[in-house]
Amino acid sequence: MAEQQPSILIGTLTEVRGDGMEARVVEEFSTETPLLTIDNEQMLAANIGSYVVIRQANIAVLAMVFKMRETDRFEQGKRISDRFFSLIPVGELKEDETFIRGVRHYPTPGAKVYAVGLAEINAIFSQFRSYEFFIGQLSAHKDYHLSLDPRALFGRHFAIVGQTGSGKSWAVTSIIQHTIKAMPKSNLILLDLHGEYCWKDDAGKIQSAFPEGTVNYVEATELEMPYWMMTYAELIDLFIDRSESGASIQMAFMREVLQQLKRETAKEIGLGVVSVDTPIYFSLAEMYRQFKNANEERKEFGKVTGALFGQFDEFLVRMQSRFNDVRYDFLLKPKKRNSSATMADLLREFVGVGAYNSNVTVIDLSSIPTDVRPAVCAQVGRLAFEFNYWNPKRREFPITLICEEAHAYIPREKHSQYEGTKRQMERIAKEGRKYGVSIGVVSQRPTELSETMLAQCSSFICLRTTNPDDQDYIRGLVPEAEGDLVDILASLGRGEALILGEAAPLPTRVQIYKPDPEPKSNDVDYFTSWREGVDEIDVDEIVHLWRTQTHK
Repeated sequence: MAEQQPSILIGTLTEVRGDGMEARVVEEFSTETPLLTIDNEQMLAANIGSYVVIRQANIAVLAMVFKMRETDRFEQGKRISDRFFSLIPVGELKEDETFIRGVRHYPTPGAKVYAVGLAEINAIFSQFRSYEFFIGQLSAHKDYHLSLDPRALFGRHFAIVGQTGSGKSWAVTSIIQHTIKAMPKSNLILLDLHGEYCWKDDAGKIQSAFPEGTVNYVEATELEMPYWMMTYAELIDLFIDRSESGASIQMAFMREVLQQLKRETAKEIGLGVVSVDTPIYFSLAEMYRQFKNANEERKEFGKVTGALFGQFDEFLVRMQSRFNDVRYDFLLKPKKRNSSATMADLLREFVGVGAYNSNVTVIDLSSIPTDVRPAVCAQVGRLAFEFNYWNPKRREFPITLICEEAHAYIPREKHSQYEGTKRQMERIAKEGRKYGVSIGVVSQRPTELSETMLAQCSSFICLRTTNPDDQDYIRGLVPEAEGDLVDILASLGRGEALILGEAAPLPTRVQIYKPDPEPKSNDVDYFTSWREGVDEIDVDEIVHLWRTQTHK
């Protein structure tokens, strides 16, 4: 191999398109093992995921290799193999070698393609290294640690997508751990649907994936998210089936009753004007009584029925069943939060200030009914939004809400039973940035997630995704010039991600740091369990836990 130079020629441009380029590998590196050494680092020339720089006259375009192929041809009866690689342009290098996103000046075929080493990579990423928000190592350069721009990541919403087993929980945990390390006054609220980030050990002690003293663990049933803090739309989701023929009458009457009950409470606490969404206490039993009276109203000694007679049969049955179901006690039968005065303490615990001072509040939703989780998630999101909406110091106290399994309660489909939940979360996505509230959505099915939600995200951390529909959907979310990079999603390893968007200076393939400690999300080891597993199962305990809705 020829003597190595700081800039090593590896190819010549053969095709230029608006969304990509193609180059022919020079003869020197068309060998079986095309090794080169640059900046004391040994690498394969034009390896997939590596960066190259295309230079011609005053033009310098940085690109990423995403595909390689080889074509045979014959000259004078001898077979000759030509090797080509495809490129995605990601930005330009200015005269002072500083990097800018996007390509304004394209080279022509014949331009020279050079390998990029750690020194040039460092120049490209140097503007972000000052944040010291490191999340992993470049897959193509293991010695280089990547720092993201936290302003863009948290300030403009982000999404973490990937199929089951790709390392979503790993990525979420690692990113939060390094967020706390880089920004010790960070404020995050994590919706934990499966008890992965905080859990109880065999001794009943709370264990966490985050450093001690930085986490506030809240079990949803103990938090008591009282019904009277829910909005009118959320109460509709809880008690009214929108598909019923009488749903519109039920909703109209509920609005009237809520307005009346809240006006009465407002007088008691000296509050002037109230709306149907004002978070003050009202009696759920009184609301039920008024619905029941209207449903059974008769006049003239029972000879004439009232205008709403029989209109609320389904509503009353549904409300009664919810009220009698012990799983809903945390929502409908609050013991601590049974007056308007308790709201401030709830918010202090909720956002991690005061006695509950913490960086991340983990709200464990694993022990509450699946069908009520969306309503609770919406209330959590709304409380975070309303808290900072009315917070005079919102700019000094931004909050990020991380939504695990977001497709379950922020669905793409319209007119679903979770319409109120979806609408509330989309409101945060559209308006939250102005008030210091951002969202990080985590999902294994981006095609099932609200389009509005994903459209508001400026950064995407894409882990392994093999489903063609999900790949196509992700491709549609990113700039056209970067769309072909989505093809590598199926080949990513566990915890490896393709980072697209504003949080990184260019599309980057990165191995996210292994979290320490890890979340409780590892797959069940069938092999070991079926060889060395337990001999006896306490079925009585299972029955008791099932009946009491206690999740261990």
